[in-house]
Amino acid sequence: MKQLPQEYYEDLKEIQAIDFVLVELTLYLDTHPNDYEAMKQFNECAQRSQQLKRDFEVKFGPLQQYGNSYTDANWSWGTAPWPWQV
Repeated sequence: MKQLPQEYYEDLKEIQAIDFVLVELTLYLDTHPNDYEAMKQFNECAQRSQQLKRDFEVKFGPLQQYGNSYTDANWSWGTAPWPWQV
């Protein structure tokens, strides 16, 4: 496997961290559906997660499949290592 830049790992770690926050907030909101501050935080984190993923894909290629990520003109899906391979 080709050597990846340190930035790849740092960006992926940041995506994983914000997605973990989203999972935790989802679980919290399942039991506290009227906590508007938590809902606000969830929406902010969801926007941040989407932005991080867009930025990652511009630099390193698609992160998700089934229409969740766009392709480039070279159909480079599968040419970069999958997140679980690093």
